[in-house]
Amino acid sequence: MKILYEDNHILVVIKEANIPVCADNSHDLDLLTILKQYLKDKYNKPGNVYLGLVHRLDRPVSGVMVFAKTSKAASRLSNQVRTNELKKEYKAIVMGKVDISGRYEDKLLKNSKTNMTKVDEKGKISILEYELIIYNPKINYSLVKINLMTGRSHQIRVQFAHRKHYLYGDQRYNPYAKVGEQIALCATKLSFIHPTTKEKLTFEIPLGDKYPWNVFKTF
Repeated sequence: MKILYEDNHILVVIKEANIPVCADNSHDLDLLTILKQYLKDKYNKPGNVYLGLVHRLDRPVSGVMVFAKTSKAASRLSNQVRTNELKKEYKAIVMGKVDISGRYEDKLLKNSKTNMTKVDEKGKISILEYELIIYNPKINYSLVKINLMTGRSHQIRVQFAHRKHYLYGDQRYNPYAKVGEQIALCATKLSFIHPTTKEKLTFEIPLGDKYPWNVFKTF
């Protein structure tokens, strides 16, 4: 766990891959519990510690997240999520060569029993925009920057997979992913308005040093 910013109202951290954001059926240690324990220890707080979950990342996905340390901050940040004022920028490595830029608009439907999402006319409208950063012909993968207009479950993974641009290492939607590969999807940038000071805050992290991210650093 790496903390990028902390004050009396918010906590901004880097979520590592394969850690659930909050408790789930796996009963694995989750980020919310880790952060509550961190606050409890740091400030020697008795009893339960409040920490508001404002937005989520899929378990295998890494990236920047903000948590609220007060209920007022949680309410204001949640409102920014609803109004799309809280901006998340992702980077992903997808199969094949994509267009220089594009906009995907689909209806996505989630099956709560299987935890799978698919393109379906009965689903909710889901929109993203992307830009090609670089294409590497040696491995036939593209590094792309993605801005989400909506926040559906598994949205990026499903919309790219629907067009056969499967995310590298996506064990759920990429039929070519090998066992043990880590999905190449990271929320690298987060921007929002501070809930009390009203200052615009932006946090950005670099790409990882492991394969396949490092291939695009040196290409």
